[in-house]
Amino acid sequence: GKNVLIVYAHQEPKSLNGSLKRVAVEELSKQGCSVTVSDLYAMQFEPRATRNDIVGFLHNSSEFNYGVEAWEAYKRGSLSKDLIEEQKKVQEADLLIFQFPLYWFSMPAIMKGWMDRVLVQGFAHEFPNCYDSGLLKNKLALFSFTTGGSEEMYAKGGISGDIRYLLWPMQHGIMHFCGVKVLAPHICFAPEYVSEEKRKEMLIAWAQRLKTLWKEEPINCSPDWYFK
Repeated sequence: GKNVLIVYAHQEPKSLNGSLKRVAVEELSKQGCSVTVSDLYAMQFEPRATRNDIVGFLHNSSEFNYGVEAWEAYKRGSLSKDLIEEQKKVQEADLLIFQFPLYWFSMPAIMKGWMDRVLVQGFAHEFPNCYDSGLLKNKLALFSFTTGGSEEMYAKGGISGDIRYLLWPMQHGIMHFCGVKVLAPHICFAPEYVSEEKRKEMLIAWAQRLKTLWKEEPINCSPDWYFK
């Protein structure tokens, strides 16, 4: 069986995001996958990258540089306990699913904080080992999220622009930079403005997709996919 890590950011278990997460756990477990969930709100995950992330002495105590200090701390095994735990989950995962509501054209702050703190240099990337040679190569990622706006609003000619533009920093700038191959996103448009019936259909569609997920080819991780 494969190992799956679901990084989940929603405050309400009864939300559509909560249901999408539950469907993923159920369906992937049925397939024999080992599924771990990092429920960021329930964990009260700290999104801020601070001095507290480094246990013990600093590499340079006269001027604090978070990137350098986190890198040095990673090398000597002295990152804070919560980061070591999350990195272990990432290390063991074949697939990372990020489940969240789109906030201001991006992921919620708590999830961005997870990216900032967990994906440190030395663990996820180390120049020139980035993009196709990033340190997390051989892993897959999938962004599954809900929007406030309708599908028409996020079409190429729509008021919000093509939804793919928004995915560039998340999929390409974070995941692909770390070497992760990216599967096509799973987007539930405007669930708050559709019928209960439609929301049920969204859950069924997600369950259906998960049944054949391992046969999917990753997207072509080039600017063309996002901006053509």
